Amino acid sequence: MISYEPLKKTMKDRGISSYRLEKLGFSRATYYSIRKGNSVSTNTIDQLCRILKCGVSDIMEFIDEDEKIP
Repeated sequence: MISYEPLKKTMKDRGISSYRLEKLGFSRATYYSIRKGNSVSTNTIDQLCRILKCGVSDIMEFIDEDEKIP
């Protein structure tokens, strides 16, 4: 499963709100889609990396659900 939790932390650390992302050219609808956990294109991830000046791991992470301890 892909989690976008790192995006929240990265935005908070950089003091960037969803409103600011929109002003920098990132679609608010896409941002809310990500918040819901929907999949996005690599172009969207690229755009976020450029805007936030960060790496992919600062936006998303893989969580192996098979390794969760019951």
